[in-house]
Amino acid sequence: MLTVQDKKVLLALEDTGDIQGLIEKTQLPEVAIMRSALTLQDNNLAEIHEHTEAVVDLTEEGEYLSQELPERKILNLFKEPDTLDVEDISIDPSEVTIALGWLKRKGLIDILKKDTSLTLKITERGREYQKMKLPEEEALDKIRSGMGGDTLSPEILKTLKSRKAVTIREKTQRKIILTEKGAQKIREGLELTEQISQVTPEVLRERKWTTIGFRPYDITADVRDIPYGKRHFVNRAIEYVRKIWLEMGFKEMKGPLVSSAFWNFDALFQPQDHPARDMQDTFFVAGKADLPENSLVERVKAMHEHGGDISSTGWKYQWDKKEAQKLVLRTHTTVLSARTLAEIKKSDLPLKFFSVGKVFRNEKPDWNHLAEFYQTDGIVVGEGVNLRNLLGYLARFLQKMGIQNFRFRPAYFPYTEPSVEAEVYNSRTKEWVELIGSGVFRPEVVVPLLGEDIPVLAWGPGFGRIIMDYYRITYLRDLYRNDLRQIRDLELWMW
Repeated sequence: MLTVQDKKVLLALEDTGDIQGLIEKTQLPEVAIMRSALTLQDNNLAEIHEHTEAVVDLTEEGEYLSQELPERKILNLFKEPDTLDVEDISIDPSEVTIALGWLKRKGLIDILKKDTSLTLKITERGREYQKMKLPEEEALDKIRSGMGGDTLSPEILKTLKSRKAVTIREKTQRKIILTEKGAQKIREGLELTEQISQVTPEVLRERKWTTIGFRPYDITADVRDIPYGKRHFVNRAIEYVRKIWLEMGFKEMKGPLVSSAFWNFDALFQPQDHPARDMQDTFFVAGKADLPENSLVERVKAMHEHGGDISSTGWKYQWDKKEAQKLVLRTHTTVLSARTLAEIKKSDLPLKFFSVGKVFRNEKPDWNHLAEFYQTDGIVVGEGVNLRNLLGYLARFLQKMGIQNFRFRPAYFPYTEPSVEAEVYNSRTKEWVELIGSGVFRPEVVVPLLGEDIPVLAWGPGFGRIIMDYYRITYLRDLYRNDLRQIRDLELWMW
């Protein structure tokens, strides 16, 4: 349906299709005219023709050069003799170097060296240009007269731009052309009766609808598919995971991506000669970390060397402080769990914490592995918590993630005992896939950090596989591509 404004523009198109002409004829602003033009084009009553042209503007340097080019000043100094000593040139010394460079490049002069002085010799081409304008001079004259950049050669524009004489910008010119269908519509007659297109306080107060009437709308008309902005589906998943833990009463743990080896390995009772510490699995960072207060370091050291004051043998080796001070990109978010355990007080128990963050492994990228990925960790600290509680938390998490077909089985992990692995059934591959590693922290981890052996439930799943399975993405790297089409076309889940 055409509005009164659309009809005014349509009628004006009989006389002119120029935007400025339409503004004068309809007394409408340009934005209103273009809005009506789009409506007319959608109804095949008019066509919008566009073309882009280069607009060239002189800079302050260009205004100066348009008065007289430095090379022109030197060309004018050549009279009857074909040679000229540089010392005899009486123009600004800063312009001499510029002028000589351009004259030589254009083949207008030859530069002859004589002892310590330079002599210039004008060429035949140079004599010709004494009587005619240089290409740059002609171009500058055209620009000053208001001629468009389309009339100038690309080479000349490039030269003037390199000399900072001009700036080049693009300008889109639009023209609206009346179609045969539009002309027929005009011949049939158009009513320019005012219509109400928006209900305002004035319309209600004056009861205008009783005399004017509302603008009709065609609810069957096609509308343009305009994609709206979306957050990346991985970011939505991260926020959803965070929401799950918060709803279950957990507090969030946060920390830096770069950690000391002490927190990343030693505090979790991982021996300093463990293969995971070498360059095959860990990204090391240059520098040295500060360790926490000495009593904590001593307790961790004692646990590694001989098992501390509990019934453990430790790892039976000489613990090295320098090894613990190395900086690494954290290989798991469990490093945050270790830091948190060292900070909490027994009087505050029971406590529940979670973290969601990026971790780094020195992996060879393939369809199922990347050097960085997201992981979510959790710990529950309190007297009396047990394996049954752990399985309940994990089951609740998986259910909230939309996973119903899962199972638990015994497993082994270095710093938990007992240990449990949660597996999820992949309906596409018909296989059970490991998803969550979990367990109860060993006393060797808990006692140095908390001061006594209090049960700590812990888990640390990555959730990249869950996202891949839901969106049927087969290559892990596709999770992190900035592909707008992929982000737009993927159906959103509960996230």
